[in-house]
Amino acid sequence: MQAMYLMVAVVVGMQQQLVVPRMVVPALAHAQVALQGLDALDALDALDGLDGLDGLDAIYAVDTWNAGTLQDEQDPTDSLWRAARQALNHADYQSAANLFGDLAHRYPTAVRAGDALYWAAFALYKNDNLDRARSFLLTQQQRYPKAATLRDGDALLARVQAALAKQGDAAAAEWIRRHVQPTVDTGRTRGGSCPGEDDDDDLRIAALNGLLQMDATSALPILKKVLARRDSCSAGLRRKAVFIVSQKRGTETEDILLDVARHDSDPEVRQQAVFWLSQVGSDRAVTALDSILSSATDPELQDKAIFALSQIHQGRAGQILRDYAANERAPDEAREKAIFWLGQQRSPENAAFLRGMYAKLTGEELKEKVIFSLSQMGGADNGRWLMDIALNEREPVEMRKKALFWVGQTGGNLDQLAGLYDRMQNQDMKEQLIFVYSQRREAAALDQLIRIAKTEQDKELRKKAIFWLGQSHDPRAAQVLLEIINP
Repeated sequence: MQAMYLMVAVVVGMQQQLVVPRMVVPALAHAQVALQGLDALDALDALDGLDGLDGLDAIYAVDTWNAGTLQDEQDPTDSLWRAARQALNHADYQSAANLFGDLAHRYPTAVRAGDALYWAAFALYKNDNLDRARSFLLTQQQRYPKAATLRDGDALLARVQAALAKQGDAAAAEWIRRHVQPTVDTGRTRGGSCPGEDDDDDLRIAALNGLLQMDATSALPILKKVLARRDSCSAGLRRKAVFIVSQKRGTETEDILLDVARHDSDPEVRQQAVFWLSQVGSDRAVTALDSILSSATDPELQDKAIFALSQIHQGRAGQILRDYAANERAPDEAREKAIFWLGQQRSPENAAFLRGMYAKLTGEELKEKVIFSLSQMGGADNGRWLMDIALNEREPVEMRKKALFWVGQTGGNLDQLAGLYDRMQNQDMKEQLIFVYSQRREAAALDQLIRIAKTEQDKELRKKAIFWLGQSHDPRAAQVLLEIINP
């Protein structure tokens, strides 16, 4: 019966060899677990809506030319539209601006007139004729509120106004300031929506987009006014404003971010500010992040503070993370994040701290994170420490298995690993070693699988080895499977 049992295992192994690719266990699988809840890149949500003009240069790929402008064969604007389109496609912006402008001037009631103004402005913008581009876009807004390109026109107008403001145009700077401000000052209505938000949000986002082009001296005073608001209707705008502030290298950048991180009424706005403090990296920023980390009760805010500290390559920031990881009063999940990011900073101080911390921990999840972080650091000292954990029979089996897994994944000494199998007494550890061998590509690892498949007395362990032989593409594995079938 045992022989038949093994025969079935061999056949399954051979089928796996034919149709199932070799299993690959990503070395960063546990990293993904460690990162759950961090969502460090949430801050990039601040980019939503700020890049609306990226597609302006992709006119070949976007079929906007004929949107809402289907004409009959007798349409007198047809020849002008075609000529203007051809000029724009060939980057002849001066001719394109003249032709589109001529169409709008000669045929102001034509369906294409409003869109022609937009494309004329676009061509003028590409030619740095900003004043005339602005004039065309304002005319489009006033006379053609149903034009298919009206929203694109709003975004282009914001870019034009920002460029003019940068050149010292006071009217353009006032336009930007006026349009980034929400139209209401008093929270939400009884229905739960913000008055005017559907009509004005796109334009305000376009205005914010314009601030990205302005220098810090011009942009930061406007952004401060946006961020000084605390009503719920402006929260989305404030989140985007925080990102723009973070991109400005002005003397006030740090002050603005610190104020928002401490005082804004919206949790997500505070989280964005904390995240971007990592780009500042000053002593004041580190002190603020330390205070936020120790006092915050919002797990997401804690995560952002931990991440921000991990990105500041300063001795004090690292010490704050180490102290927090060791703090038994801190939430375990936040401590796990701190341990993870300490592992990403491959310093001798962090490695020694984590190895010493492991012995003081009682929770398995925290211990597992330490094992993972040390495995990611690499180095001979950490490799030996992982092997010691794997061999220590006083350690929980699960921790030993984790340590053994990462020794195998991070290139631990195969000769040492090969010699472990016969020394191991624990069944689970032997199974884990078989798996470790299966994930190594050296010939010696396959030799170990073959030996176990042929000589192991334990039926279950032989089955494991046979299964993993079936995952190998090495011809020797196929030959061994045949030999087991036909002894």
